Amino acid sequence: MDDGRLAILPRTATRDARLLVAARSLRSFGDGLTSVLLPAWLLALGHSAFEVGVLSTATLAGSAALTLGVGLMAHRTSPRRVLLASCALMLATGLGFATASDFAVLLGVAFVGTLNPSAGDVSVFLPTEQALLVDTVAPAERTALFARYNLCAALASALGALAAGAPARIASATGADLADVARFAFAGYGLLAVAAALLYRQLGVGAPGPQRASPPRVALSHSRAIVLRLTALFSLDSFGGGFVVQSILVLWLLRRYGLSLEAAGAVMSATALLAALSQLASAPLARRIGLIRTMAFTHLPANGFLVLAAFAPGPAGAIACLLLRSALSQMDVPARQAYVMSVVRPEERAAAASVTNVPRSLATAASPALSGALLAASSFGWPLVAGGLLKIAYDLLLLAGFRHRPAPEERAK
Repeated sequence: MDDGRLAILPRTATRDARLLVAARSLRSFGDGLTSVLLPAWLLALGHSAFEVGVLSTATLAGSAALTLGVGLMAHRTSPRRVLLASCALMLATGLGFATASDFAVLLGVAFVGTLNPSAGDVSVFLPTEQALLVDTVAPAERTALFARYNLCAALASALGALAAGAPARIASATGADLADVARFAFAGYGLLAVAAALLYRQLGVGAPGPQRASPPRVALSHSRAIVLRLTALFSLDSFGGGFVVQSILVLWLLRRYGLSLEAAGAVMSATALLAALSQLASAPLARRIGLIRTMAFTHLPANGFLVLAAFAPGPAGAIACLLLRSALSQMDVPARQAYVMSVVRPEERAAAASVTNVPRSLATAASPALSGALLAASSFGWPLVAGGLLKIAYDLLLLAGFRHRPAPEERAK
């Protein structure tokens, strides 16, 4: 047993698994903090709800473009170098938001940087980490490891969302302007990248090593067909999810019900906590009903609650629906990650992780600007309705197309 291994990780997880989980947790704290703070900060600077949506779209589109480039070259470079370079970009992103005010400048930093307006991780880090995680645990425990990996990240994101109320409290207590105090939070986001880089430097997997005589000419070949089919479905799901990224939900709560930033942060923290804890049920459920059914059967009711939240007559009902949705909406994530990594060849995992995640990021990026426009026109939860219905369509199509295609380790049972 590796004495350095986190106790919550599966029995066969290695020290590298601990490092990857810890690094993602640091980044997720920053994501939770900035995703809640971002819309309130932009409004305090005098920007409109539409501009909040446009900037959210820019962050997602930029991350997708960068991740695609990295994924297609992953088989020719060191994953650890990719992670360290991404940390440098994260540091620059935090410092950029801490010093800029002009919307055009912020838009540029958002596009080329790592800021994440979503409750989940859609950054350049994710495909590289997923590909490395597969080699840090026994195949039978992959889903469990991905669940713990996501759990720790979600808990950290919940803490970050809760901390997002601190700038408002500090501004109120000192008489300072919220926009000025929030800049320190963005600088702190950048400094988290330094801590994450120190962890990545200790990795054994993904470190530079002897070069192969001839790297594969094509990053994805044998598994291309199934990866492209999954990517199309995941993109539909993500397009729906883009209507309700965390920054948009905060904006809706602020405009629809007049919630304070502290209250909205507390709600987002609670939803993140429920989503995190629910992922622990993913592995045992997948063992009973399979990875694909776990993905679909937990996602369908979650999206039903999302649609219902839009029609709630008051904040209590809306928040209750959002909490119920969160208790189910992320249980599919470990199953999805384990399924993708299981149905492709080992040498194609990094490319598969990127190819399935990048179109998801692009699809997610297309929606927040539409949500911003909808909320600028009306405070009703049209983004929740649109997002929920699109995600329900994804669930039904996934079940129809893949319920008879189990992962290799499931067929071996």
